[in-house]
Amino acid sequence: MTARLALALCLAALTAAQTGLKPGRKYTTVERLAPERLAAVQEARKALAAQRKAHPPVGVYEDYPAVIHVHAEDAPHTRGTREQVLAAAKKTGIRAVFFSDHGGPHAATWHGERDGVLFFAGAENGSKHELVFPRPAPPLRFHSHVEGDLDASPEGWDGMEIYNRHADHEDDADLAAHLKAVASDPRKLEDLARLAQQYAHEIYGAGADYWPELFARWDRVLAARFFTGIGAVDAHQNAILGGKVLLDPYEVAFRNTVTHILAREFTHEALAASLRQGRAYVSHDWLCDPRGFAFFAVNTLGVYEMGDTVPMAGATRLVARAPVAARWRFLREGSLVHEAAGDTVTWTAPEPGAYRVEAWLDIDGEQRPWIYSNAIRLARPDAATMALPSQQLHESVEAVNDIEYVAGAPEDAEKHRLDIYRPRGAARRPVLLFLHGGAWVRGDRKQYPFFGNHFARAGYVVVVPSYRLAPKHPHPAQIEDAAAAFAWTVRNIAAHGGDPARIVVAGHSAGGHLAALLAADEKHLRAHGLDARAIRGVISLSGVPDVTGEAGSRVFGSDPDVRRGASPLYHVRAGLPPFLVTYCQWDYLTLPQQARRLHEALTQAGVRSRLVFVERENHISEMTSIVKPGDATSAAILEFLGALQ
Repeated sequence: MTARLALALCLAALTAAQTGLKPGRKYTTVERLAPERLAAVQEARKALAAQRKAHPPVGVYEDYPAVIHVHAEDAPHTRGTREQVLAAAKKTGIRAVFFSDHGGPHAATWHGERDGVLFFAGAENGSKHELVFPRPAPPLRFHSHVEGDLDASPEGWDGMEIYNRHADHEDDADLAAHLKAVASDPRKLEDLARLAQQYAHEIYGAGADYWPELFARWDRVLAARFFTGIGAVDAHQNAILGGKVLLDPYEVAFRNTVTHILAREFTHEALAASLRQGRAYVSHDWLCDPRGFAFFAVNTLGVYEMGDTVPMAGATRLVARAPVAARWRFLREGSLVHEAAGDTVTWTAPEPGAYRVEAWLDIDGEQRPWIYSNAIRLARPDAATMALPSQQLHESVEAVNDIEYVAGAPEDAEKHRLDIYRPRGAARRPVLLFLHGGAWVRGDRKQYPFFGNHFARAGYVVVVPSYRLAPKHPHPAQIEDAAAAFAWTVRNIAAHGGDPARIVVAGHSAGGHLAALLAADEKHLRAHGLDARAIRGVISLSGVPDVTGEAGSRVFGSDPDVRRGASPLYHVRAGLPPFLVTYCQWDYLTLPQQARRLHEALTQAGVRSRLVFVERENHISEMTSIVKPGDATSAAILEFLGALQ
């Protein structure tokens, strides 16, 4: 933590303690309503909007802004209508609306998609302090108005409101007195009406606070289990002052408190599942558009997001990222463990536990809370999680090892060899040539007897070559060796029980890159008198089809033309063999997006391509789980291979 940041936070805490204000505040709500304060906040918001930077997606999910706890046509509690809710949602970019009828859900309440907005019919049960959304089953249940029931048992609920805008308003006694005085004075009412036209968001947001007691209750539950935190807009659209000034129109409320749901699909089922799992964050969007925010954990296994449990393999880093610089608070089960400022902050977590982050913004001399993440849970890996598959061959499988596939420098001889796994007595069997991963700098064929055994048992002749590694041997050494191994297989595999006319090239990670490049850029095959027609199909398992980014420079050099030439994505064309492309739920950064881009490019070129999302696997376990019964990756490979025969 910088000295400047520490001083700012200490001063904010001291001011709050001295004045009785909530954390981060310098002004009361009434003081915030002064024209000069409103103008200053608006200028700060404009400056933040100008500073926003686009960030690429992190994982496998899309960000769907939602408003939860919305009332409409529920007299006498609200004057708003469902049509007004829809119009406000479209105007503000809200994709999902969760209605919470008092005593509902009422028969007329919308449930389904209307004009691009997904509606959930739900109910608010005030006596139980509960929100219920019955569809899709099982119902989603959230502890509501937690401030009135802080010690309630969390059992039976999927989560809780960590912020409720209506409760914040009800708590503001000085504001209530001020508004009463304004309503009774026509001149003051006219002044407020003019200000509301110019500063609608600033006026509505003036009362927003941070409630330590709510977060303390949430953190106590998070220490034991996931418990999704949601933001409750609690929109009524009935704050009409003097019959003249509407202070809480839906379009203003819908930007004040937003629950951003991370989901793979825009359906009731997907959004409900993500909320249940804690794949969401709460934001005061009116301060600054938070889209691009991410909170994730990174280690050697992959990338994990909110709602995930992360095996702590090696150093596990927590990363918080937003489109503008913020002041970040990292919390572990209620204890502040790290503070920093910036648009991206990385911190290595030393111990297991439930971690979440908060982002705060400097606004008109105050610290205003902006974003609240849901939790990521770090856990010590158990033996079952980290177990490697057996390397013992089945009695029906035989191996032929250490075959030289190309002559080279004597010191490279071991990397110019391959191993073959085949069913005993194999003859004219289809062939699977597998290229190992390891970021082009590590790995070897000797690590993959489990792979050869698994697919040989399924009836295939499996060829696993080694290849020269960077940085000792820079690109194009790896793809040249892959081409040489393939050429050897075409010319010699018949003697080992394989069919040279039915060779599928597969690879994982860096090997997935090499498999795709071998087919897409034929120059490497032409060096051996072959072309892509010799390849029956391509399997890229969590591959890297685009190496033009910064990470690619470490292996492929600084020349952008070389990196582009080494990227299969930029060689896609009609006439390529069929592709199977996979990516995992907890894959490495950018690989899910790259897989989708490759699949889209192949499809647009008229190449047959199948894209497979592998749930509940990370970049490493996608391979180590392949031998398990019912494994999704193995099933996809076998289905793909079978369709090519």
